[in-house]
Amino acid sequence: MNRRDLLFGLALAGLEIDAQEPPSGSLYIPKPHIVEDLNVLRNFMDEFAFADLVTAAPGIRITHIPVLLNREKTGYGSLFGHISRHNPQSEVLNGQTQAVIVFRGPQSYISPAWYGKPDSVPTWNFAVVHATGKPKPITDQTVLRDWLGKLIRKFEGPDSAYDFASLPQSFTAGLMGGIVGFHMDIERLEGKFKLGQERSPADKETMLKHLASARREPSMYEFASEFFKRTTG
Repeated sequence: MNRRDLLFGLALAGLEIDAQEPPSGSLYIPKPHIVEDLNVLRNFMDEFAFADLVTAAPGIRITHIPVLLNREKTGYGSLFGHISRHNPQSEVLNGQTQAVIVFRGPQSYISPAWYGKPDSVPTWNFAVVHATGKPKPITDQTVLRDWLGKLIRKFEGPDSAYDFASLPQSFTAGLMGGIVGFHMDIERLEGKFKLGQERSPADKETMLKHLASARREPSMYEFASEFFKRTTG
């Protein structure tokens, strides 16, 4: 599924306003913004796979990592990721400590001027998914190497000439010694798509019209290029 099709699917999913409130979780979700369709949530996690790993024991820690969704697991599925062994957060990836992995999608400022009504106020629309579970470490190096290969293939794409699996184990073993890989079975999955779906059809149409020409975030190329210009002589 390409990103354009996914974003269209998010907009359709956001039109559902009759969903029931989920059990208490990590995220406040007003009823109009709840998304419970498992396929929509999984597609979202696949597409926006650079996520935030959040733990709160003994203190709050957040690590930003790419993760891989395994849909073959029963229930909501499971997630694979890895962090540096030197990261203090690695100590709580023990299968006992609860964590939340946050996936963040599109977001945008919404101007009240777009609606042409004096009683409107500014807001911010966005789409996020929270996956909760208890990450447990992967201690088998063969299993870890296999999952790293799958993660790399996801982002390299099928036509890439790079093949992690073909690298000598004498080389990859040293690198893998510096990380802690983990699996997390998803115990709770929360989707919040705040897209203005509670507004009138006319307001939605006007909002979409303005979003089509709204200021877009810089690409990684644009951001990195500008940063290098400012930090190099």
